[in-house]
Amino acid sequence: MPENVLSPRVAASYDWSTSVLGEPARWPAPLRVAADLLLNSPLPGLLVWGRETVLVFNEAYSALAGIGCGRVPGGAVPSVLPPPLSSAGAALQQAWSGQAAMVAGAAPAFRHADGMREHRCDMWLTPVHDGAQVAGVMIVLAPPAPAASAPESPPEDASLRILVVEDNLDSQYLVCEMLKAFGHEADGVAHPNDALDLLGSRRYDVLFSDVSLPGMSGVDLARQAVGNQPTLKVIFASGYGDTLLRHLDFPYLSLQKPYELDQLQDALAKVARLPAHGG
Repeated sequence: MPENVLSPRVAASYDWSTSVLGEPARWPAPLRVAADLLLNSPLPGLLVWGRETVLVFNEAYSALAGIGCGRVPGGAVPSVLPPPLSSAGAALQQAWSGQAAMVAGAAPAFRHADGMREHRCDMWLTPVHDGAQVAGVMIVLAPPAPAASAPESPPEDASLRILVVEDNLDSQYLVCEMLKAFGHEADGVAHPNDALDLLGSRRYDVLFSDVSLPGMSGVDLARQAVGNQPTLKVIFASGYGDTLLRHLDFPYLSLQKPYELDQLQDALAKVARLPAHGG
């Protein structure tokens, strides 16, 4: 036999004569199959058989459980409920009802010579059927799944590339200079057509547009721009309130003219957290 192939562990290779289960030859087939699977698993696990709570466990579980576990492979009714059964709670009842269950992030504590040790794991509970009835439950202690990390938001002080659309040239110049002073890149145009040309040839993070523009409203400009680039964020500046901004089908922020410097900074900090159009 090659050196990297281990001999399989099967129930029949152990001495069960002193256990309550007796010789494996007399076991029902589901018990023999489940026990063989468990004994060959590299993960700690135990099999609860019958409502009398007869336990079978593998060597990995024996090493984990420490004092009071008993000798492998078990086959005894414990006087004290094992920690995995205590931690399983409603999931164990679900498994006895015939449905597989899982306890995420469980932390059963086992007594060892040097004290209690917690074992963080995900417990997987699988019902074992004997005919139409659930005759046992197999419990495997698997490494916990890594927690899903929340998508990172861009830092509030991250540099943004901003296109300013303002037909008042003095205001356009002032806004662009303020944005550059904040650490952002800014280009300014006065006409929506020029804005669309730039948006088609360069990547921008933010469209900062006046609502009232010559030839096309800032709202129509933004609607066309985010249709072409769904990740583009939009800030409107308006001297006429938000009447024209109602019922828009994309996320945006708006500033009421005249706005304060800190209001502009706050809008820039918030705009990166807006969802993408259609997201």
